[in-house]
Amino acid sequence: MSTGWDGLKKFVFHRKNVMPDGLWMKCDSCGNLVHKKIVEEKLRVCPECSFHFSLTAQERVSLLIDPGTFEEYWAEMESVDSLGFKATSSYKDKLKESQQETGMKDAMLVGKGLLGGIEVIFGVTDSRFIMGSMGSVVGEKVARATEKAMELKIPFIMVSGSGGGARMYEGCLSLMQMAKTSAVLAKLHESGGLYISLLTNPTMAGVMASFAALGDIIVAEPKALIGFTGPRVIAQTIGQELPPGFQTSEFLLEHGMIDRIIDRQHLKNELIKILQYCA
Repeated sequence: MSTGWDGLKKFVFHRKNVMPDGLWMKCDSCGNLVHKKIVEEKLRVCPECSFHFSLTAQERVSLLIDPGTFEEYWAEMESVDSLGFKATSSYKDKLKESQQETGMKDAMLVGKGLLGGIEVIFGVTDSRFIMGSMGSVVGEKVARATEKAMELKIPFIMVSGSGGGARMYEGCLSLMQMAKTSAVLAKLHESGGLYISLLTNPTMAGVMASFAALGDIIVAEPKALIGFTGPRVIAQTIGQELPPGFQTSEFLLEHGMIDRIIDRQHLKNELIKILQYCA
């Protein structure tokens, strides 16, 4: 005859065997345990605090572009290690690791598709690929996408989510992409084309200081970290406490740096309205 303790152990181990793994996840913002299925149903938004989790480039395409209409451009373009850069690991190894993890050649996916039946050029960075940083390939794809939008006379929508800014593994080749992308977007503006920039968490450094900040219309997801240098570094440098919510999308909207904040579940419909209004 089993004791009460034996019975309890059997119950616990039985429950452990029948309970599926990975049902819960911890929110990066509020720290609460949230059910993965609910997070996925809300388009990867925390049901407790509305924190917007990162999406992959492919998930962004699925979220915003009409099904079956996306045609990717320049998919095989990849960076080279011109400097032979090596620190704790080589740049070649970093590229190979990111390519294996993401299935992408570099940090940006770009192409043409329909958004609410409206033809657009669409680009998106993927933060899994060396923090979505801008190397020569990302800069070249932004430039080519902008030129394609001018050629076809259709809007260009760019989704930025880079915590890495310019990719320093490439030195000046990376930094020059800031001027390059800014120049070609100026041409798009002068031609009367429409460029919509969507900022997601985090959009920082060289990316924010170039193409991400140059939209004719700039929108952001809620609570996104947006800026150049991180708030902790700024606070240490100036020796002062920063205002509450500094460098969040809400702070930037209040100070006129962006035009709108749009929750992810409303994002596609709101972008369609903007495109229709600007047509």
